[in-house]
Amino acid sequence: MAKHRAPRERSGAERRSRSPWAQAPAHAAGAKRRQRELPGLLVPLRNREFRLLWTGMSTSLIGDGILLVALAWQVYALSGAPAAMSVVGFALSLPQVATLLFGGVISDRFDRRKIMLCTDLVRGAVLTVLTVLSLTGVVQVWHIVALVAVYGAASGFFGPAFDSIVPQLVPEDDLVKANALDQFVRPAALQMAGPSIGGILIAIGGSGLAFALDAATFAVSATCLWLMRPVAASQEDEAAGSIWEEFKEGMNYVRRNVWLWGTFLAATFAYLLFIGPTEVLLPFVVKHELHGTAGDLGLVLASGGIGAIAAALIVSQRGVPRSYMPFIYVTWTLATLAVAGYGMATASWHLAISCALVNGLEAAGTIAWATAKQKLVPDELLGRVSSVDWFISIALVPLSYAMAAPVAAAIGVQNTLVGAGVLGAIVTFAFLFLPGMRSPRQLAVGAP
Repeated sequence: MAKHRAPRERSGAERRSRSPWAQAPAHAAGAKRRQRELPGLLVPLRNREFRLLWTGMSTSLIGDGILLVALAWQVYALSGAPAAMSVVGFALSLPQVATLLFGGVISDRFDRRKIMLCTDLVRGAVLTVLTVLSLTGVVQVWHIVALVAVYGAASGFFGPAFDSIVPQLVPEDDLVKANALDQFVRPAALQMAGPSIGGILIAIGGSGLAFALDAATFAVSATCLWLMRPVAASQEDEAAGSIWEEFKEGMNYVRRNVWLWGTFLAATFAYLLFIGPTEVLLPFVVKHELHGTAGDLGLVLASGGIGAIAAALIVSQRGVPRSYMPFIYVTWTLATLAVAGYGMATASWHLAISCALVNGLEAAGTIAWATAKQKLVPDELLGRVSSVDWFISIALVPLSYAMAAPVAAAIGVQNTLVGAGVLGAIVTFAFLFLPGMRSPRQLAVGAP
């Protein structure tokens, strides 16, 4: 029977070692000097397990970037209407929402590495089936809808497990650097390398070839996870309760912390306003209004990667302010406002600038947010808190996908994108003024 991982009490020697007056041994001081010589982003990679996790994640993210272009291009090739892409986005996001909370409890009860391994195998299998259907020319929109639903359900288990395993692999002092590395690799793979490769593959062999390479990236990621050693669990005490009891424990912790539930709700309404319009209408604008190619869409997405990489490099060197929440909310508000630029664009390079701003500012806030959760939420609750974060934040994303096409048909594509950015920014910034949101004394209330 799995057990709760209780916070480990530090020994007197450990407490003294953390004192600024404690003198480190000569070999430890030398090691610290060598670590300081490493570029900030690379410091977490000295840990073998994190290197493997990072390698697998980077590879699968390239595949995800390929999928962004290939899926949109395949759907619009089968049906030129945004409504079809709305249905696919709805089918992808709804099962993920449905499995997230259960995935968070599972990630706190079992080996997080094995959970991620299983989800990679399932998603790789889905992409393999989609590859065969596309290459044989029999793929239909309903095939894509059914397959991405399975893909989304598996993703609901992956996110909480990944969020909560990172603090187990790197020291607390390196968490900002580890999160900055994640935000460096994610856009480089997801928005630069992946879409660029996807555009080339589609030009060579169609979407089926792109799906095939995406499936292969999941095989690489699964191999890296399999090679990782089991992560040492925290000290355990009492036997775990039922899944329902553990779920309620996580929800109660979130309810006691305004900085958690307030941010979750802010994301819920902001994502409702801009996720669907962005994902559904941006490919439509490139293909049908600017008469671009899959390569043009890849370049627009790649510019977002450049912005996020720049933000990650800056934050990895300068760190994040002690006042987490104002920094997070200001950057996320500006990122959401930049979505309006998609609606005002009259050329691909206009879209590229907006995409760079959206993703750069989003990345800066996300690094600070991930670090705040990892430092302030107890490890034995982190999986559940992350799953609640994912669940509440994206709960209305299926509705956002469903509404994007009808709203665009009613008021126009450009007006939909401009309205999404402006309204989303207003909603996001308003949540910063909840009582206690900006006060450090209100953070991490009610830890076990």
